[in-house]
Amino acid sequence: MNDIKARMKSVQSTMQITKAMELVATSKLRRAKERVENSRFFHEVLAETIEAVRNTEEAGNSVWGTVREEKKTLFIVMAGDRGLAGGYNANIFRLAEKLAQDKNALYFPIGKKALDYYRHKGLPLYGEAPEYIADLHVGDALAIGKSICESFRSGEIDAAVIVYTNFASMISQVPTDKKLLPLSEPERKEKRNAPFFEGDAEEILDRIVPDYVGGVIYAAVCEALASESGARRSAMNAANKNAGEMIDSLMLSYNRARQSVITQEITEIVSGAEAL
Repeated sequence: MNDIKARMKSVQSTMQITKAMELVATSKLRRAKERVENSRFFHEVLAETIEAVRNTEEAGNSVWGTVREEKKTLFIVMAGDRGLAGGYNANIFRLAEKLAQDKNALYFPIGKKALDYYRHKGLPLYGEAPEYIADLHVGDALAIGKSICESFRSGEIDAAVIVYTNFASMISQVPTDKKLLPLSEPERKEKRNAPFFEGDAEEILDRIVPDYVGGVIYAAVCEALASESGARRSAMNAANKNAGEMIDSLMLSYNRARQSVITQEITEIVSGAEAL
């Protein structure tokens, strides 16, 4: 009985921690969801502008849309800063490994778990972002985007792919990937619907493509932060339910053990009385 009581006390203590972590994750998730909604507009507008520019005849041979042999591919992998989030981090690493098969891969880890993972694996790194993904702000993302674009232009890398978790809903987070460079082929539109641009098309693309890449990276950071909080909230909620079921099971075992002791004591008293 004492062993069961000690076990129940231990589970109850753990349950208090998981409940607190669930509340913290829920609070962070609300703020992260707002950041996701606010961050999407920037890179979507830039993407539409890039597509419009590339539909012009002058931008037909742009370096940003040139597909070349992928001798070296950069994978920007975003994972969480902490564990206790179910399979959140493992799913991202699994997807990145699948995409990097049969490729000369170079990695840019974002998030403490990603940094630790690729350092431990000893894989080649392109660079390192701030240690914690929560510390990466808009300016950092734009600087990273500019650096990646310079490497692509110089031929240091031939393609860039970002791997992150898309925040679909409060209970659904989907590991996904997006090709940043080279730019995908634009949808051809009728010339009468094409906007008018002042200046050289190549020069316009040189100015906005690095901002676009940085914008996509920052949007992915916001998606990843929201997804991590959502995954942790779900994991802690499941842990609370399991702890509750375990306590119920232990309480049943405790009551049975207690009933057995009482029955034994009654039997001993009756046997002693009969002996007298």
